Amino acid sequence: MPTMPAIPPQAHPDTPVSTGSATPTAPPEEPRRTAFAEGVDRLRTAATTEPGRLRIIGALLAALVVAFGAVTAWQMADREAAADDVLHKSQPLSSAAADIYRSLADANTAASSGFLAGGQETADSRRRYEEDIDKAAAGLVKAAANSDPDSPAAATVTKLNRLLPEYKGLIERARTYNRQGFPVGGAYLRYANEKMQQDMLPAAEDLYKKENQRLRADYDDATPYPWAAIGLGVVALAGLAWAQHRNYRRTNRVLNHGLVAATATTTVVLLWLVVGHSVARAGLNDSYDHGVRSLNVLHDARIASLKARGNENLTLVARGAETVTVKNAKGEEESKDKYDNSFQTDMKTLGKGLAEAAKLADDTSGKKPVTAAEGNMTEWQKRHLDARAQDENGDYEQALDKVIGPEGATGECFDSVDANLARALTHEEAEFKRAAGDGLGAMTGLSVGAAVLAVLGAAGAVLGIGRRLSEYR
Repeated sequence: MPTMPAIPPQAHPDTPVSTGSATPTAPPEEPRRTAFAEGVDRLRTAATTEPGRLRIIGALLAALVVAFGAVTAWQMADREAAADDVLHKSQPLSSAAADIYRSLADANTAASSGFLAGGQETADSRRRYEEDIDKAAAGLVKAAANSDPDSPAAATVTKLNRLLPEYKGLIERARTYNRQGFPVGGAYLRYANEKMQQDMLPAAEDLYKKENQRLRADYDDATPYPWAAIGLGVVALAGLAWAQHRNYRRTNRVLNHGLVAATATTTVVLLWLVVGHSVARAGLNDSYDHGVRSLNVLHDARIASLKARGNENLTLVARGAETVTVKNAKGEEESKDKYDNSFQTDMKTLGKGLAEAAKLADDTSGKKPVTAAEGNMTEWQKRHLDARAQDENGDYEQALDKVIGPEGATGECFDSVDANLARALTHEEAEFKRAAGDGLGAMTGLSVGAAVLAVLGAAGAVLGIGRRLSEYR
C-alpha cells in the first residue's frame, strides 16, 4: 500500500503563531453611524427605485398640503380675531372714550348754564348735569374694565377717576355761594372750569387717542393679505400638477383620482382664502373710510360745539374778568375777553369739522343732519354776536336772556347742533357696523374649513400615490 504523505503538525487554534516579528494589531473599528445617516442612506437607496420615489413624492405632497392648510388656518384665525376686536371691542371702546369726553364737556356746559340762571336754575339743567356726570363715571368704569392694568390707558382712567370728585366738589361750592349771592361763586366756577379744561378734558382726549390707536392697530392686524398661506398654496398646487404630469408620462393614465381630489381641495382652499380675505378686506376698509373716519370727525365736531357753548356761558360769568392779548386782522395787538376768544376758536373748529363730515358722508341720510347742523351753527353765530353787543352796551340781563332764555336764545341753536350731530353719529355707527360685520362674516369658517380640506387633500394625495404603489406588489 502506498504511504500517505506526512502532515506537518498543526498549531492549536488558541496558540499564538510566531512570525519572528512584532505581533500585528487588530484593524480599528469603524465608528457607529447615526440614525440620521442611516436614514439618508435608506432614502438614497429608495430613490433609485420607482416605488421608493413614489413614497417620497407622496410624503412631500401630503406635507405640502397639510402645511398649506395649517398656515392658512393660523393666519386667518389671527385676522378673524382682529376683525372681531374691531367690531366688538376697539371701536366701541373708542366711541366710549369719545362719550366720556362729551359727557364731561356737556356737564361743564350744563353747570355754567345753571350758574347763569342763579337761584332760578331749572330742574332740567340740574338733571342734565347729573346725568352727564353719571355717564362719564360709567364710561370710566367700562374703560377700566377693558384696559390692561399697567397700560397708559389705565393710568389715564385712574387720573380721571381722581379728578371727577374734585370737580364735582368745586361745582357744588360754586352753586352754594351763587344761591347766596356771593361773588366768590363765580371764582369757584371758573376754577372748576379751569380744572376741566386743563386737566380733565386733555386726559379724556388722551384716552380717546389711545383707543383710536388701538383701533387702528386692530385694522392693521386684520387687513394684510396672508402672503405666506397664499405662497404655500401655489407651491402645493404646482407640486400636485407636477406629480400628475409625471404619472401621465410614465403610465399614460390621464387622471389619478387621489391626486385629482387633492388638487381640487387645495384649489378650493386657495380660492376661498384669496376671495374670502379680499371681500373681508374690502368690507373692513369700507368700515374705516365711511365709518370710523366719519365718526372721528363727528365726535370732534360735537366736542367743539360743547366747548364753544361752555365758553359762551363763561363769557357772561366772568364779565371781562379775564382777558388775553391777540392780534387783529391788521396785525395789531388788542385785548379780548378770554372766553369769548376761545368761543370763536371753537366755532372755527366746529365749522371745519362739519365741512369735513359733509364731504365724508356718502349718502343722503348721513349728509342731511350735517347740513342741518351747519345751518344751526350759522344762526348760533348771529345770535351770539347780538348777545355780545347787548353785554358790551351794559345790558347784561338782555344778553343773558339771549344766551339762556326760553326763546330765540343761542342755547336753542346749540341744542339743535348737538341733536343733529347725534343723529349723524347714529347713522355712521350703523354704517360702520354693517361694513365691519360684512368683513368679519367673509372670514367666518375659513380657518376651520381650510384645516379640514387640507387634511382631506393630504389623504387624497397619499391614497393616489398608494394606488400606484399597489401596482408594484
